[in-house]
Amino acid sequence: MKKVFIRQVIPVALTILTFFVLSTLLYGLLLILNTFPLTDKIVLDFRKRDILIGIAIYLKTAIDFAIFIGNLMHTNPGWQKRIAIELGTAVGNAFGTFAVLIVWVVFKEIPFLMMIMIFVASIVLLRMAQESLEEFLKQRKSFLIDIKMPVYLLQSQLNFVNKLFRPILRYFVPHLNLTRAKKLSFTNLAVFSFTIPFILGLDDFAGYIPLFDVVNLFGFALGVMLGHMILNIGLFIWPSKTVQVVRHPVVLIIGGLAFIVLALWGFYEVFKLLFEII
Repeated sequence: MKKVFIRQVIPVALTILTFFVLSTLLYGLLLILNTFPLTDKIVLDFRKRDILIGIAIYLKTAIDFAIFIGNLMHTNPGWQKRIAIELGTAVGNAFGTFAVLIVWVVFKEIPFLMMIMIFVASIVLLRMAQESLEEFLKQRKSFLIDIKMPVYLLQSQLNFVNKLFRPILRYFVPHLNLTRAKKLSFTNLAVFSFTIPFILGLDDFAGYIPLFDVVNLFGFALGVMLGHMILNIGLFIWPSKTVQVVRHPVVLIIGGLAFIVLALWGFYEVFKLLFEII
């Protein structure tokens, strides 16, 4: 019982506490941003829908994160190391989200810069959709309807489009060897864990941007951080099962299609802004 308390309860409790601390920092950041001369002030309220969208989008974009953290936990066993990984990744994920919010609020006041930002975010989403469909095609699970051929055709089209944007994408879609997890001390592990959301999640952060016109920023950001907390708790308690869930074929195909829809929405917003500028 004592081992269960130390290995599971303490890390999970700290995970939840970290979420509340970072949520408070988020609220403070939005209060500060609202002191700027903004055209539209940020609504410091949230709806369940926005939180659920944030959770869903985060968990869908966290496949690489779940695999890498699972390997990192295996290489660095022990509840102390789990705490280092949790604190580092939670703070890194939150600060990455904060940075995106700040950039969005500033760029929103300059339509031309916002147009460029949404365009880049949309092509990043297309790349994320391709990766999701590629992962789906690797799965060997059978379905009532064989959909691999249409998925393969769609993935091929996305591959063609993404090749055109490769000069841009290479700056926004970094890759990390998911099996190369190092054994580190507590401090070094915490610092390294802080960088993981930026290394693996730079494309994910960019992919949030087209959503900001249709969701409340506060609620969505809360959902992203809550999604990170849920994923970390799952990785602490059932690491292999959690990775299996985020890589499930249904999750992959729905996520891939959702990314395509969001990318198309982003391109629509770009054209709308372009006509307004002209």
